[in-house]
Amino acid sequence: MSFAIVCDDISFAWPDGTPVLDGLDLALGDGATGLIGVNGAGKSTLLKIIAGELRPRSGTVTVAGEVGYLPQDLPLGTAATVSDLLGISAARRALHAIERGEVGEENFAAVGDDWDVEERARAELDRLGLTEIELDRTVGALSGGETVMVGLAAQFLRRPDVLLLDEPTNNLDLDARRRLYAAVTSWPGVMVIVSHDRGLLDLVDRVADLADGEIRIYGGNLSAYEEVLAAEREAAERMVRVAEADVRRQQRELIEARTKLDRRARYGKKMSENKREPKIVMGERKRQAQVSAGKHRNTHIERLDDARRRLTEAEESVRDTAEIRIDLPGTEVPAGRTVLTLGIAGARELVVRGPERIALLGPNGAGKTTLLRTVAGEIAPGAAGRGVPVESVSAGVAGVRYLPQRLDLLDDSLSVLGNVRRFAPAATDNAIRARLARFLFRGDRADQVAGTLSGGERFRAVLAALLCAEPPPQLLLLDEPTNNLDLASVRRLVEALAAYRGALVVASHDLAFLGEIGITRTLRAGAEGELAEEPWPQ
Repeated sequence: MSFAIVCDDISFAWPDGTPVLDGLDLALGDGATGLIGVNGAGKSTLLKIIAGELRPRSGTVTVAGEVGYLPQDLPLGTAATVSDLLGISAARRALHAIERGEVGEENFAAVGDDWDVEERARAELDRLGLTEIELDRTVGALSGGETVMVGLAAQFLRRPDVLLLDEPTNNLDLDARRRLYAAVTSWPGVMVIVSHDRGLLDLVDRVADLADGEIRIYGGNLSAYEEVLAAEREAAERMVRVAEADVRRQQRELIEARTKLDRRARYGKKMSENKREPKIVMGERKRQAQVSAGKHRNTHIERLDDARRRLTEAEESVRDTAEIRIDLPGTEVPAGRTVLTLGIAGARELVVRGPERIALLGPNGAGKTTLLRTVAGEIAPGAAGRGVPVESVSAGVAGVRYLPQRLDLLDDSLSVLGNVRRFAPAATDNAIRARLARFLFRGDRADQVAGTLSGGERFRAVLAALLCAEPPPQLLLLDEPTNNLDLASVRRLVEALAAYRGALVVASHDLAFLGEIGITRTLRAGAEGELAEEPWPQ
């Protein structure tokens, strides 16, 4: 098999010496590869190294053909135009000059074979749903999602042999995601995608999992990868159970061995006291018995130490996959209780009753975030000026909590324990520690300073602060909660919400996530301020 991308013994560190990759090897062939891993694992750094944007400290990168790269944040000034972003401005200027009769050689050289460049650019933009975007519009006038899609159109126009995409769906609404999915499916070349978007990752041919500086390749899409992972997790948990049983058995055998040795020692002492054998013979037997007892005891101690080592190794293999198991009885809402009533202009009303789970859908710019912030009390009804025209908000429960897109609930100077105490000031430290243990912050881990937490740990701390708040939250408002989460953190969120018994309103474009949390009702916010119920998207 020939490989399109080969990374050989790649090492990379930031200027301050912080290592990112150390001796990494990777070989990828044709088709689409989904590159996954926890936040901070080095996925984006690896893409930049393959693209030639960063130079590794050591090792080599070989790529068969031209490379196209779409970063998370396109480094463009607001004065740049769509044409600039597409990379066709020089050819367009030369083409227009020739049309005006300026037939200098430099103009023909600039056009090359791209006589239909404007038509091809227009067709590519239209295919990605950007029918209203003119080539001369400035980038500053585009939304974040539109900018990403124009950047993608630029790559499709170039048709590189290898295309690298870094979190391409982060700022896209549902319709734009679907168009991107279709474009990815039709891509004929080699593609590497860094993403946490389950819908996108289910379109790839293989999954490359970057963890602890190494990459493991799994054939098939994300769903196939998760099936393999579940089987590995089950096997690892069986190993823990076997290792635990072995430790108990070795402990019993060590106790039994010590009991036997003590019995023999008492018998030898009795024989010595009775003087049934010559003193020299009894002395030799005592010496031999002590040597034998020492060997016997050491053998059992070594076996117990080995059993404990195997248990530690088995526990390490499942530690990162431990599940959040919590019980949140205080969040329960009776089925008939009115949780929220929104008065909307035009004598309209939205009522949320009982433990409903509502998905708030709609295109970017429709005002979904504004609506959630209005319900949360951060914006006064009628003050937003755009989006759904809310005139009044009436909450029927005491605990209303809002999780913004930025996930900025924590004080970095406080410990995990201290942060949760901010949301539950009346709770004792012991009660908070007991709750934090359910979020996998056991023992000293609860005392970690928030500013030192990894991305996954930080998100678990945010969940703990949100769900352990007092009064218990009976209405949760989540704004694009999976936007910047790795797959492991999304799994933690799903686990936590499985235990939540209150009402839930989630603004999200992530249909896979919404499906996993048991959405019962779907609302769509429109660009003109409308808010209507609709069936689950197909």
